[in-house]
Amino acid sequence: MSLVRIKQVRSTIKCTEKQKRTIEALGLGKINRTKEVENTPQIAGMIQKVAHLVIVENI
Repeated sequence: MSLVRIKQVRSTIKCTEKQKRTIEALGLGKINRTKEVENTPQIAGMIQKVAHLVIVENI
């Protein structure tokens, strides 16, 4: 699998609880925090749910 770099660029203040938990599960939680993870179907689904809060780059 390929790696992706996920960077949180927006706050979770007015997001639903489910979206907040998804951000935490991705290893983020604060603006400008970056995490590199494998691009699995599960991770891709999580990224899709919080796409308005993050930027994704292929590595």
